[in-house]
Amino acid sequence: MVRPDERVFRGETVTLRCDIKWGGDTEWTYRWEIEGTNNQYKNTVSRTSTQELNISGVDLSHRGKYTCTGQIHTQSSQRSDAVTLTVSAEAQASVRVSPQPWLTEGESVTLICEVSGSSKGWTFSWFRDHDHLSDSSRGAGGSYTLSPAALQHTGVYTCRAERGRPAYYTHNSSSQTLWITGVSASVSLVINPSRSQHFSSDSLSLSCEDNSNSAGWTVRRYTDKDTQTCAKQTGSGCVMDSLSTSDTGVYWCESESGEKRHPRNITVHDGEVILESSVDPVIEGETLTLHCLHRSTNSPILSADFYKDGSLIQNQTTGEMNITTVSKSHEGFYYCKTERGQSLHSWISVRVRGQ
Repeated sequence: MVRPDERVFRGETVTLRCDIKWGGDTEWTYRWEIEGTNNQYKNTVSRTSTQELNISGVDLSHRGKYTCTGQIHTQSSQRSDAVTLTVSAEAQASVRVSPQPWLTEGESVTLICEVSGSSKGWTFSWFRDHDHLSDSSRGAGGSYTLSPAALQHTGVYTCRAERGRPAYYTHNSSSQTLWITGVSASVSLVINPSRSQHFSSDSLSLSCEDNSNSAGWTVRRYTDKDTQTCAKQTGSGCVMDSLSTSDTGVYWCESESGEKRHPRNITVHDGEVILESSVDPVIEGETLTLHCLHRSTNSPILSADFYKDGSLIQNQTTGEMNITTVSKSHEGFYYCKTERGQSLHSWISVRVRGQ
């Protein structure tokens, strides 16, 4: 038996325990051996009256296959099965979000913290804007769920994992920003063409429309680099003459006081096929219509397959798919595929009527 895992990281404390069936643990002595990378047994690692071999501050030299035998008086046990100890460099936590990092207050979102190449024995800590979040019950099992999400949950999230005694800590993960915006009927981000996926080199215009006063609102965006104002701002609007994949990101309307409204995801594809779907959530009970578009014609493609969450759900000969009477169960990631190529994935959200 090995704790915390056969896959460990440099600096951790590792404990191996030798159990002898029917043997008890008071009179036996134990012999530990390691087969290193040269495939030759090295000297005995330990000969002790205890069953456990402790290695503090494990490093790369401790890699290998460990076996043990027990001896009592003149009697010896069989050699144990080998335990292969793998030692990697410092552990790195990573964080991902499901289903999406932009949402309206009242919706739900889950952040997942993972340690690359290892899943055993970890407990997790969460941070928002560098402040430790004390509600650990939300972070149990590596998942941190906000349900319902509120405006004050907006921020930059990171996670860290630990295990063992003494505790071994991973490096903090890279950051994941969540945007939670308020429900507001007065302000909306108008996107033209009105879809979430766009071809590279195409043009795109965005504008903030306020029923009372459109002045004072600015189109802002968050890409994989940073948060910024649209480069070609025209009043409360934004014009992008030739899109590139680097324009993929979340776009929203922001007031002079920093109030954020109506976030929408826009993806730019340099391939030949995109999925045409509404940029806004579908209202429960309404019809969801999807089209598979080709770059050269910007019109629906014949014989397109449509997928939800990686599974084929419909083969159409018109390049169009309709789901009537939409419910929350229809939420998910959709894409289409043809002989000319495959679209990117788009998240389709369903909102309860009246919310």
